[in-house]
Amino acid sequence: MATLGTMSSQNPERAAVVTVTYNSCAQVSDFLDSVAAAAIPAATVTVVENNSPEAEPTGQIVSDFGANFLWLPENVGYGAAMNRGVDTLAPESEHVLLSNPDVQLHPGTLPALVRWLDEHPECAAVGPKLLNEDGTVYPSARAVPSLGNGIGHALFARFWPNNPWSRHYRADDSYGDQPRPAGWLSGACLLVRRDMFAQLGGFDEGFFMYFEDVDLGYRIGKAGWTNTYLPEVSAVHTGGASTRSESDRMLRVHHQSASRFMSKRYPAWYYAPLRLGLRVGLWARFHLLRPSR
Repeated sequence: MATLGTMSSQNPERAAVVTVTYNSCAQVSDFLDSVAAAAIPAATVTVVENNSPEAEPTGQIVSDFGANFLWLPENVGYGAAMNRGVDTLAPESEHVLLSNPDVQLHPGTLPALVRWLDEHPECAAVGPKLLNEDGTVYPSARAVPSLGNGIGHALFARFWPNNPWSRHYRADDSYGDQPRPAGWLSGACLLVRRDMFAQLGGFDEGFFMYFEDVDLGYRIGKAGWTNTYLPEVSAVHTGGASTRSESDRMLRVHHQSASRFMSKRYPAWYYAPLRLGLRVGLWARFHLLRPSR
């Protein structure tokens, strides 16, 4: 088992890694192993625990690796916990990898992401190609969803999966092998400029879970920065490890976050009927269109 001490050097801490755990004891060891193998000089690794039942054993694993462990007294949500972790970093950390603990970085991925930000000052966030465990591409670089597409997707996706609204809503740029801009990058694994992250106030903590990455990508674009998808490097995303046992609750949270994001993006009074239509569509999708169990 590797330890994070193998990454230390005399160089300044230019890169840091922050992950948030919740019942993630089975995943965090592999995640830390992959970070250790990335060989970033003096990378600081911080694990933020959202007070799950597995907090104590997770802390022991993190301690054995020599990483920092921040055990929050309550579950504050994914984005808020990420913000807490970033707040603890030394000022010398210029770039921060924000990652789920169910991600495993491939060797060379983190150095390549750091190099991209160093060489492209207009870019505020860069993400690798994410792969599922079976080798297929996980959708991680998409356009910012619109209110109209959100309504159509909510109403028709269950029984008409290939409807035009869902196709646009799910429009994915995670294929091909050339770097390209994206509306937003999956928060499962992305490297951000710390100064930009601070200027934007970090993740919006009003999103308990889901859509905090969509919102961040949207705000990055509005501020004049770019989000870049870098498919030449990759990581494996095993996916959903913390939420599978609470799928109904998480689906409800996802819908709440989707509604909140659309309200932020389309706040004007004349969008009120469309915002209501989205809420009705999400309600119908949850209560009427779910597959029976």
